[in-house]
Amino acid sequence: MSREDLRWNTLQALKNSPKGKIVFDPRWWEKGADILAGSKDAPCLSSSCGLILEHLSPLSLGSSCFLSSGSGDLSPAFPKEFSAPASSTGSFSCSDGNARRNAVNGSCRLRVESEQAPCDEEKVEDAEVSRPASPPSISLLSPSATQVAGQIIKFEQEYRLKAKMALKLWQEIQEKKMVTVASSGSEQLKRFEEFMELKRRQEHQSMRDMMDRETKESIGRQEKLKEEQRHRNKILNLRLREAEQQRMREAELERQRQAEGRERVRNLNAIQEEILQLNQLLDPSTQNKADLPLASLGSLSTRGNQLCTQVSEVVRKTAEGEFPSVDDMTVAERALHDMKDLIHLMQEEFVKAQEERKKEQNQEEERRKQVELQKQQEALKKAVQSSKDKAQRKGLQNSAEDATLKWCKELQDSTARCVQAFEQLDNPKDAQTKKQKLEFRKIATIPVCQISCNSGSQLRKIFDKIDKLLSGQEVLSGGKSVSTSQHPQGLGFVSYALAEKFVKQGEEEVASHHEAVFPIAAVASGIWELHPQVGDFFLAHLHKKCPYAIPHYPPMKEGTSVEEYQRILGYRVDGSGVEGQDSFLKRMSGMIRLYAAVIQQRWPHGSKQGAAPHGLNHGWRWLAQMLNMAPLADITATVLLDFLEVCGNALVREYQGQFWKLLLLLQEEYLQRIEEVTSSHQLGSLCRLRQFLENSLRSRQISPPKGQLSSMFWKS
Repeated sequence: MSREDLRWNTLQALKNSPKGKIVFDPRWWEKGADILAGSKDAPCLSSSCGLILEHLSPLSLGSSCFLSSGSGDLSPAFPKEFSAPASSTGSFSCSDGNARRNAVNGSCRLRVESEQAPCDEEKVEDAEVSRPASPPSISLLSPSATQVAGQIIKFEQEYRLKAKMALKLWQEIQEKKMVTVASSGSEQLKRFEEFMELKRRQEHQSMRDMMDRETKESIGRQEKLKEEQRHRNKILNLRLREAEQQRMREAELERQRQAEGRERVRNLNAIQEEILQLNQLLDPSTQNKADLPLASLGSLSTRGNQLCTQVSEVVRKTAEGEFPSVDDMTVAERALHDMKDLIHLMQEEFVKAQEERKKEQNQEEERRKQVELQKQQEALKKAVQSSKDKAQRKGLQNSAEDATLKWCKELQDSTARCVQAFEQLDNPKDAQTKKQKLEFRKIATIPVCQISCNSGSQLRKIFDKIDKLLSGQEVLSGGKSVSTSQHPQGLGFVSYALAEKFVKQGEEEVASHHEAVFPIAAVASGIWELHPQVGDFFLAHLHKKCPYAIPHYPPMKEGTSVEEYQRILGYRVDGSGVEGQDSFLKRMSGMIRLYAAVIQQRWPHGSKQGAAPHGLNHGWRWLAQMLNMAPLADITATVLLDFLEVCGNALVREYQGQFWKLLLLLQEEYLQRIEEVTSSHQLGSLCRLRQFLENSLRSRQISPPKGQLSSMFWKS
């Protein structure tokens, strides 16, 4: 084994020795231990020292055993406990190899300990100043051992340097910890001061809150005292008021008793007066009871006198100033009730007699009415015949021209055929067809009812909806889609119902509001232009309800009753009789205005390439035929005025001078003929027509009708 390995083995042995296992406790001062306690332990050789000595030669061991006084070698020194036995014996026993080896190991151990002692003394900084100086050491080892000892010392110095560096690092860490602890302490001191300040403010606030509570409590006690005082005052006032009310109630009860007593007196007097008056009705001497039997009247009169006597006895009891009691009033009221029963019995007998007499009068009245009806029919026939005779004498017609009547008859026949064609839909037998008919009628009539003068855009929407319906397209109605193609006769039925609704609007809406005629006429003329069948149905309905739109005065045929003939003339006849003349003229006026508006107006959004389906030429024809016919009282003047007010301005612009000649003929000749057949109570319409003609001829112009749709309306 090389020397270097031996040295390291030596170092390893020393490291494993108790001296090499000294532990430094950094917290020795807290435990009260001595820092040099480990260095004072008794030295002992390691178990590995024998191995080291076996590799050392005896020569080197013998030559190294010399005294070294004042030399610079660091040799192990024997302590006093080893020197004493040596001196007593005089020498070591070298015969025993093991003993020699142990001695050498002991000397080495002493040398190491002697080298470590000065170092420990330097580290402790003169901790044992009072210890006596050690004797000079004796070198017992060879140069090799000395080199090993030097290596040990060098190792110890390096280890001591590392220890110093570790100690310095530990000191720096401790200083940083101290700085951190100081900073943390400062922050804790600040937090403590803030906490104390907060506690002071809280105590101040609690004191203020306590003072506020005490103030509020004192104010509350004062308010409570005031409230108690007010409550006591209120109780006193209530008691005073109750006492006053009790006094007033007693006074009111007294007044009420007096009033009730006086009221009972008045009622008693009224009962007595009524009984006396009713008793007079039972007197047999009255003339209105002449039809009743005398025996019945005598018994009723006797019973009435008895009841009057009972009431008189009750009145006599109250003559001394006392009020009548409730029982007295009950007796008087019972007597009055009995008297009324007598009167009722008498009236029943009288009614029976009156019914018998009325029955006889009704029979007589029926006979008289039959005679008057016959006379009226004869007078109507004579009036019609007289009108015909006058017309024949003056060259006037009694009805429309044959061509016009033929055209009207063709319209009616065509309409009747169409109605017969959709008879299955018009008179449905199953529920599904009936429901479909209602849907068709609703979708045809509702848009016409919505026509108004509000805006042109709204009117165009209504027109488009009707046009789509008649074109077979689907139209929404109540959230459902309806189309005329859903039934084979759907288109004909819808066209018929639509034309009927247009005429009905003229009969009702236009008759009440004349300005409403123009939007209705605009839609009707536009639909007529696109769907001619609707126009034919429109004319058929109009001629049937208003024959004066043909114009035609239907004659009375043989066997036709007066009611039926009036229905033919346009009157409404129902169970209550024939409608009044004013209502009749109002309806005829509305339909003539609608006809005149349709003649002179076209739908502005149409193509306008061809002629109007029923234009102003029909208006000229209507007016000329009216002037060629014998006038009728009231009706002729009314329809002429309505027609000229609506269509006069358009006819002036179309025919100009010819139209003025026609108006001049109307003023100079035809008005006189109207006046001849007009009675004194029918001059209203004639006067209005005369005034209209005079104003128009004097100014040479006819003003546009009120409510006529302008170009601005169609832009709205």
